[in-house]
Amino acid sequence: MHNIHYIDQAKLDGSIRVLLRVDFNITLSPHNEIGDDARIRAALPTIEYILQHPQVTLIIMSHLGRPKGKEDRYSMKPVRDRLASLLPPGYSVVLVEDIESAKTALVHQDKTVYLLGNLRFWEGEKTGDPAFAQTLASLGDIYVNDAFGASHRPDASIVGIPKLLPSYAGLLMKKEIEHIDNAVSHPAHPVVAIIGGIKVTTKLALLKKLTDIADTLIVGGGLATVFLKAAGYEVGKSVLVAEEVPLAQEFLVFAKKHNTHLLLPDDVVVGDPADEHTGGAVKLVAEVGASDMILDIGPETQAKMGTVLSDAKTIIWNGPVGYMENLQYRRGTDYLYYAIAQNRQALSIVGGGDTLSAISKKEYLDHITHISTGGGAMLEYIEKGTLPGIEALKDAA
Repeated sequence: MHNIHYIDQAKLDGSIRVLLRVDFNITLSPHNEIGDDARIRAALPTIEYILQHPQVTLIIMSHLGRPKGKEDRYSMKPVRDRLASLLPPGYSVVLVEDIESAKTALVHQDKTVYLLGNLRFWEGEKTGDPAFAQTLASLGDIYVNDAFGASHRPDASIVGIPKLLPSYAGLLMKKEIEHIDNAVSHPAHPVVAIIGGIKVTTKLALLKKLTDIADTLIVGGGLATVFLKAAGYEVGKSVLVAEEVPLAQEFLVFAKKHNTHLLLPDDVVVGDPADEHTGGAVKLVAEVGASDMILDIGPETQAKMGTVLSDAKTIIWNGPVGYMENLQYRRGTDYLYYAIAQNRQALSIVGGGDTLSAISKKEYLDHITHISTGGGAMLEYIEKGTLPGIEALKDAA
């Protein structure tokens, strides 16, 4: 599998320092409260595996948000507190804010885990600076990448450190690769893929890749608007990049040649995105007027998509199909979620924070085969079959 080694293949004997890159890029409220700790919990199997070796010093690192310099609101303190509450009894988490002087602070103590300050407080992280990678590498003896959701980025902590230390993938990375490979490389048919988003330009290569895999391709959100325009329908004031329409027209022909059914809406919900009370009006796509704005799929489209999903054996889903910022226009996304959850025979993979946050109720998440911690990373992995972070681990152990 990609010619990389995993942490459960490493010798964790003696007093070695393990530098673990995770993806703790969680959403914080204005009061610095954690809304969803799923990404922290997803890394626990790797963390707990390493902690089974009591002589090892575990040093965890992650980025958080998009800070401009060192901003207090992007401190890792809330992450430290939540992680400490999830570790086995008796363990503490020590936050070491200053990475450049961290080496003297990282001494082995029983039942102590170290968490470095936000990697993006240092400019060298995003620029892939070899000097910053060297600074990080000097803190450990071996490196583990368990940050699947960040491995599509060529950051210093992702691609730089494996050039300097024996390097392994974590157990979450292993799980992500196995599940996505199963869905893409040897899928059971029928295969249904649902892709949301806005720009065709950024998704065109992925959509073409999916025609090799999917029997039915469902496009939602702004993507659906572009394809409706390409098919000759009026889309009114809906979000649309006019330059993308010719690309969508080309893809309509491409999908037909590859015998992939591109399922577009028959009816839509139009309305005011700022109106949080009325929920808009349902119109057939042929009835959309010049002053209308498409914000969700309609009930007939929901039913048609639901039928396709109920017969699927493999389902890949990334991105909401409606205007998720307004609860009134999440009904289509919720319907697809319930349809996927009700199909207990299918292998289902759902990816991306936007997808999960667009779902109003989470009680059926355990009916999904695999919930990926990566949105962009999952899509890039499907498209290219690898990621920069995975490539960096090859032959690095």
